[in-house]
Amino acid sequence: MKEYIGVDLGGAYFKAGRVFEGSVRSEASNAVHRNSTESELFDSLFSILDSVITKKTIAIGVGVPGIVAADSGIIYDLMNLPIWKEVPLKKILENHYGLPVFLNNDANCFAKGEHIYGHGKPYSNFVGLSIGTGLGMGVIIENKLYNGLLCGAGEIGMVTYKDSIIENYASSLFFEKKFNASAKKMSSLAIQGNSIAIKAYHEFGIHLGNAINNINYMLAPEAIVIGGSITKAYPLFKSSMEETLKTFAFTKQIECLKIEVSSLKESPVLGAASLCVK
Repeated sequence: MKEYIGVDLGGAYFKAGRVFEGSVRSEASNAVHRNSTESELFDSLFSILDSVITKKTIAIGVGVPGIVAADSGIIYDLMNLPIWKEVPLKKILENHYGLPVFLNNDANCFAKGEHIYGHGKPYSNFVGLSIGTGLGMGVIIENKLYNGLLCGAGEIGMVTYKDSIIENYASSLFFEKKFNASAKKMSSLAIQGNSIAIKAYHEFGIHLGNAINNINYMLAPEAIVIGGSITKAYPLFKSSMEETLKTFAFTKQIECLKIEVSSLKESPVLGAASLCVK
């Protein structure tokens, strides 16, 4: 069996994993933040790659939080890592490691990982919705990942919503901007019975439900697989999300829609590694 490296360049963490026989055998991660310098980001990336690459590794797949030219491997305008505006990442990594490198949007990698290894397996047409420091979406149509121009299909988070964009309401940014607290902290408070935190997650579920309704109007998927760190708090926003879905115009479509919560911790890494398989 062939050994690949999958890399997830998230907005909060860089993660790399060695993938063999369809599973992640070892992982490494480094925390990053939107104010990181370019050299700090590359130091973090090289550090985790150095810890998982072996002599048996034959290729590297990378999921990036933004648009990317898959052929040239140039990444553009990463919203959560603004210092990286036009970076020839494929060339840099290939020159550094002497291995072929493949890139795609990280939400696309999440969807592909779910399609191959997770809850997306039964569906020919589904959406992978990644909720973390941003709101990303990968689209599987007739069992194939739909990339669009510059792998930019599915940028649901950038859709205009209320006074801003929907990402500011249906990701962890909602809690940071409105409550000056992390989603994890608000989840902990809600579990303890804090009324403000409980209401915050109720409101979050409404915003996420509105995002899903927009996805349904555009794509009418069989299923939506939700992933990302915020899904640990799913019971806190599930009810208000489902109530919002009932406002969708086409009742039968919503009745048939399946909402799944990812159970694959490594799905972004597995999806990134799957880019190496042609």
